[in-house]
Amino acid sequence: MQTGLRGRDLIDLSEWTRDELDTVLDVAFSLKRDRALGRAHPYLKDKTLAMLFFYASTRTRASFEAGMTQLGGHAMFLESRTSQIAHGDTAKEIGDILGRYNDAIAIRHVDWGIGNAYMRAVAEASRVPVLNMQCDIYHPHQALADLMTVIERFGDPRGRTATISWAYARSYQKPISAPQSLALLLPRFGLNVRLVHPPEFTLMPEILGQAEEFARRAHVSFEISDDFDKGFAHTDVVYAKSWGAVNTMTDENEGKRLIDRYSSWITDARRMSTAHGTRSSCIRCRPTAMLRSRTTSSTARAPRFTTRLRIGCTARKPSWLSR
Repeated sequence: MQTGLRGRDLIDLSEWTRDELDTVLDVAFSLKRDRALGRAHPYLKDKTLAMLFFYASTRTRASFEAGMTQLGGHAMFLESRTSQIAHGDTAKEIGDILGRYNDAIAIRHVDWGIGNAYMRAVAEASRVPVLNMQCDIYHPHQALADLMTVIERFGDPRGRTATISWAYARSYQKPISAPQSLALLLPRFGLNVRLVHPPEFTLMPEILGQAEEFARRAHVSFEISDDFDKGFAHTDVVYAKSWGAVNTMTDENEGKRLIDRYSSWITDARRMSTAHGTRSSCIRCRPTAMLRSRTTSSTARAPRFTTRLRIGCTARKPSWLSR
């Protein structure tokens, strides 16, 4: 267990060692167990988390706010449009101001080419830790929650295969940060990863190179394919997620045209039947959206369908975490 993590920013999980991430998961499982048993755990009593949103949120805001309450602290909700940011406050000023009033700053900013750089600038000016609630490149807390779900479902994830698949959603171009963080994280915990998407929806080249290097070090596979059906065959985990094409992130009309070209990329019972037995799982955190697009309603009702939550009611500490 690593105990020297106080004050650390969490913007990109790749900046944390495997031992440090093991500690994060160990503590998370312990807190989840405490909540399930009704044991108070006010470790953040009298602490305040500033939550700054540039992008709409339901699950992220709810989970962070509930988490702070359960830990005895307070979550302060701030929106860029209703603050002085709309009138010119800079990232440096926000880091300095919020860092003086609060004990940590959490930011969600997914504007392409801006979000991650903004968080880094805030962190540079802040005297307290900055947490990434999603930027244009990374979504670390969601990736950790997804990994926890895999562990709860399978126990030791080493040797399992996870398919991270693009899936059709007709709403809007979603950020690529979630699949990128998951592609970077899962190989480090011993999972073979299949990244499946139409040719136009590739992830950032530098992220792919980093993920491949993590897989090489862990002696697992990292495959990229544009064959949707083949990606489901004999896999243990299907992570169905829509994201926008990098080349059209700033052009909604062109992005929508590309997305609609692949409206058949939907997770259904036929495809899930080719996965690895009855223990295989389809993981997504937005069931309502899936019923409209990415996943058929019959698949979403199936026992193997898992809705990933950032807080929950059951937990156990995996004995293999520190191996």
